[in-house]
Amino acid sequence: MSIEINNESAVPVDEAALQRLASYALDVMHVHPDADLAIVLVDEGAMEQLHVQWMDEPGPTDVLSFPMDELRPGTEDEPTPAGLLGDIVLCPQVAIAQAETAGHSPLDEMLLLTAHGILHLLGFDHAEPDEEREMFAIQRDILIGNAMRERHP
Repeated sequence: MSIEINNESAVPVDEAALQRLASYALDVMHVHPDADLAIVLVDEGAMEQLHVQWMDEPGPTDVLSFPMDELRPGTEDEPTPAGLLGDIVLCPQVAIAQAETAGHSPLDEMLLLTAHGILHLLGFDHAEPDEEREMFAIQRDILIGNAMRERHP
């Protein structure tokens, strides 16, 4: 699995932790080992430009997902085909502010946003209550499973 992380922000981020979470999430969702994912970390100005351009909303946001080949989750017997999963763009400055409000670490917020972005790339959404329950339950399971794996390798 190719997971490329490019930190274009001025904020130091534990890229290895993001990489491990992304790898775990893609494994759990049965994404083909030859799928490609890019994670880009940008500052608030760059994120605001993307947010306005793609979502027509002002101000920086925490995470944006840009699917490429519209891959969907696979199963153990039938993983997704190989392809370009897409790009996740994260804004560490927004994540840091959200982490403070939520009462957890900036790294925990970045991991949550990475899982969230991956699920969006795989076609999940949270516009409707049923969709939100499903997506957030999977997101929670990924974060818990990854945390357990990190503590007990």
